[in-house]
Amino acid sequence: MAREFQRGHKAKIGDLTAGTDLYVGVQIAGPGLTFDISCFGLDADERLSDDRYFIFFNQPKSPEESIQLLGAQAGDSESFRVTLDKIPSHIQKLSFTAALDGAGQVSQIGPGYLRIVAGGEEVARYSFTGSEFSTERAVMLGDFYLKDVWRFAAVGQGFDGGLDALLKNFGGEVAEEAEAAPEQPAAAQGVPGFAPPPGAAAPAPSFGAPAAAPVPPQPAPDFGPPQGAPQAPPAAPQPAPAPQPTAPQVHNAPTIAAPMAPPAVPGPPGQQPPAPYGQPAPGQDPYGQPQTAPGGFPGQQAPQAPPYGQPAPPPGGYGAPQGQPAPYGQPGPPPGAPYPGGQAPAVPQGGGPGLGAVLDKYKEAPTGQRWAPQNSRLIRVDLGVDGQPVLARQGSMVLYQGKVDFGYKGAGFRGRIVGNATGQEMQLMRCTGQGQVFFAENSAHVHPIELQGDAICVSAESVLAFDESLQHEVRRIEGHGIPGGALFTMQFQGTGTLVVKTQGTPVVLPVTPTTFADANAIVAWSAASQVIISSQVSLRRHAFPGHSGETVNLQFRGAPGNFIVVQPYEV
Repeated sequence: MAREFQRGHKAKIGDLTAGTDLYVGVQIAGPGLTFDISCFGLDADERLSDDRYFIFFNQPKSPEESIQLLGAQAGDSESFRVTLDKIPSHIQKLSFTAALDGAGQVSQIGPGYLRIVAGGEEVARYSFTGSEFSTERAVMLGDFYLKDVWRFAAVGQGFDGGLDALLKNFGGEVAEEAEAAPEQPAAAQGVPGFAPPPGAAAPAPSFGAPAAAPVPPQPAPDFGPPQGAPQAPPAAPQPAPAPQPTAPQVHNAPTIAAPMAPPAVPGPPGQQPPAPYGQPAPGQDPYGQPQTAPGGFPGQQAPQAPPYGQPAPPPGGYGAPQGQPAPYGQPGPPPGAPYPGGQAPAVPQGGGPGLGAVLDKYKEAPTGQRWAPQNSRLIRVDLGVDGQPVLARQGSMVLYQGKVDFGYKGAGFRGRIVGNATGQEMQLMRCTGQGQVFFAENSAHVHPIELQGDAICVSAESVLAFDESLQHEVRRIEGHGIPGGALFTMQFQGTGTLVVKTQGTPVVLPVTPTTFADANAIVAWSAASQVIISSQVSLRRHAFPGHSGETVNLQFRGAPGNFIVVQPYEV
């Protein structure tokens, strides 16, 4: 019996079938819609580094024929043959997609599916409908990916754009067909379109295509497209287009952020014209900082000193040297009056840092680790390192990139009762998938704490995110002289990372026999510490706090190596 998949479900191929020669069928259709159904063979970085593994109507098989396009058969709009044990090692993922060819939206499709057939028996099926999508023009249906063993994932993610956009998304290049079309006679090529092949339907292949009646197992024959369809010639490598001298590659040039100079106006003879935009101005080092004249602006040449005994020229004004502003308090030229000498004042070039120099210090800071602080108030987690989900405070996600799913993480009926009674309830969300997620909350400082089997106590109010592998529970702190007779905190234990947030920069102190902390300012402490509640309430005519101004303090005791974390803020 076929196993039914929902969007986001994953399973090992070995749990579905013992076979490695599989049939993959796709059914997707809608009134007046035509689809291009393709398979992308991607590397470990999910990029199409080898375009020979882009399997579509114009390239029906890979070089070693581990992936083959079979055409429409057995009720499927398109079908593929995938031989997992023949796929080369540099191909780590097969992504099956469907893109609209022409007008329309994916939301207009009827019920469809992607199914896996092994030995003539359907072993897995992922069903979908148009109501799951909106204005997208393509959809990523399912993936075969290698993680120790080959696995299958039902993706069902819409994509804006058609087949060309999908190809560019995976790092491929779209060949220019406008110039190649006149050189290829349409009648001589005979490349089939997306429609089913003409003639009678091809018999079910013995390697596992669904058939009307059971057939005895036979060794898989060497074949390509189904019978009755014209054999598509292998795609010839596209020659590199010759560079066009009239169309410079301006988009590949580095961006230069600088004020634009006005159009050059012919000046007096002997005067040097202004440099073109983006080129170094006279007196400016092209590879370094602009050469600054003493007392001047960057890029401005030093003024010529007057002869000995001659008065220096005025600094500006109407009739002053060109390009100099009028002195403060003196009238300038009237509006609309021509500039003296017929030339507009030059705009100084290179007066400030470029856009890249300004934004460079704010760039993302990848460290190659799962948890990477970007600054003191923002942290990033990479979900694709080990596939371990992350639990985070709801609403703390500020940015994510990649294929990431967010779901509500409930604490259960008992957890809600305990959380409401102790004040240690956490509203969490579960982050899964492949990508990077950035967390922050109210500009609070974030601090990742890595646990290696040990434990730590943290107030639920101070928890931002943590690995799902960590165990957490509410812990009670016994005490007397306070309402209820106890305080509560959260204890985290196991192997993983816990991200704690604080208001301001915290201080970490070792635990000594005389270590006291305000219960409203304490953030965390080592779980091995002994905590004693100290009350400073004096009873006279009225109850009032002791000399410290705090009614309840926490005293910590423990062996050397224990610590507490206190923030400069009271909750």
